[in-house]
Amino acid sequence: QVQLVESGEGLVQAGGSLRLSCAASGRTFSSYAMGWFRQAPGKEREFVAFISRSGGTTYYADSVKGRFTISRDNAENTVYLQMNSLKPEDTAVYYCAASPMRGVFTDTGGYDYWGQGTQVTVSS
Repeated sequence: QVQLVESGEGLVQAGGSLRLSCAASGRTFSSYAMGWFRQAPGKEREFVAFISRSGGTTYYADSVKGRFTISRDNAENTVYLQMNSLKPEDTAVYYCAASPMRGVFTDTGGYDYWGQGTQVTVSS
């Protein structure tokens, strides 16, 4: 069992930056690949970024590639999402998720554990 808690909620202007954190507790954090997803009002939850157990592999949705960076600190049991050049369309509730399986997962079905979400609002 893994418990995930996101933080970093904020309201920023377009072009600004924000960093989200996701703290994990429970079983060994380094045993899990991690992902970030987001869900805007009236839309389905969508993939944002993935990082492997060691942090050696990352993968991004096309919509955030070059603007967002996912990273992790296994000693601190934390995964981060650095978001730069934010756009109004990035406005959503952002969720971190943990997967015990090997491979790169961009679908919600690949993840067993989810945080409660944190709100990101980008004004134009």
